Amino acid sequence: MKQQYAVTVRMSEELMRQLLCLCEAEHRTPNNQFLLMLRNAVQYHERAKGHMSREKLASFDLTPYEEKPQS
Repeated sequence: MKQQYAVTVRMSEELMRQLLCLCEAEHRTPNNQFLLMLRNAVQYHERAKGHMSREKLASFDLTPYEEKPQS
């Protein structure tokens, strides 16, 4: 199984309610909705500014974001 990563997102109550409304309309969980929006943002960035190099991506330390295995 691939490594999973977790990021905490803080938002206002109104934005949370808007997210849940959007998720309901799109039949997605909040997690899946975030993933879709992030993928779209990355695609837009790469179209506008060019692809991110593998070397640059590999230089980031992901250990602070690793999910702990469930017991």
